[in-house]
Amino acid sequence: MTGTTIDRLGLADSRWVAERIAESFLVLDATRWLVPDEAKREAVLAGNFEIIVAHAMRHGVVFGTADRAGVAVWLPSVGEPLPPPEDYDARLAAACGEWTPRFVHLDELFAAHHPHRDHHHLALLAVRRDRQGQGVGSALLRHHHARLDASGMPAYLEASSEIGRDLYARHGYRVSEPFRLPDGTPFWPMWREPSAT
Repeated sequence: MTGTTIDRLGLADSRWVAERIAESFLVLDATRWLVPDEAKREAVLAGNFEIIVAHAMRHGVVFGTADRAGVAVWLPSVGEPLPPPEDYDARLAAACGEWTPRFVHLDELFAAHHPHRDHHHLALLAVRRDRQGQGVGSALLRHHHARLDASGMPAYLEASSEIGRDLYARHGYRVSEPFRLPDGTPFWPMWREPSAT
């Protein structure tokens, strides 16, 4: 998708970014496991994602397309680990309620599989469902990859669907053996070395 305007977003954008991600992720098997109650799923996810997005606004970078169709949330993992989000446990419990233990379990899985080499972590990439397959996600990836390539910095992510996994593979990510939620839902760790071109 050429000509896509991509902006760096700020704290004032945290809520709509979280809502965009929640809406986009409703169809994923992982979110069905995280929040089994379909009627509450989107609100719970948005509350959880808002914690992550605001943290990335402070410590990383969050990009969005000008039309708000897509967002990308990046956190640097360089040198000393980042601090956790402020009051994380209490905020997580407030956002996720009875499903908090499932989100804690996912956090623990992510931490156990996270690489130790310096890199930028693509924590979240989401595109509005009616715009998926139109190059929005690719434009967001290329935008930050250009910076990473210029500085020789690798990237890492956890793909939560086969469609996502295949998209990231087209952008130079190599997939590792998946790790799984208790119901068998896979996440694929993926690593991208910076491109020399």
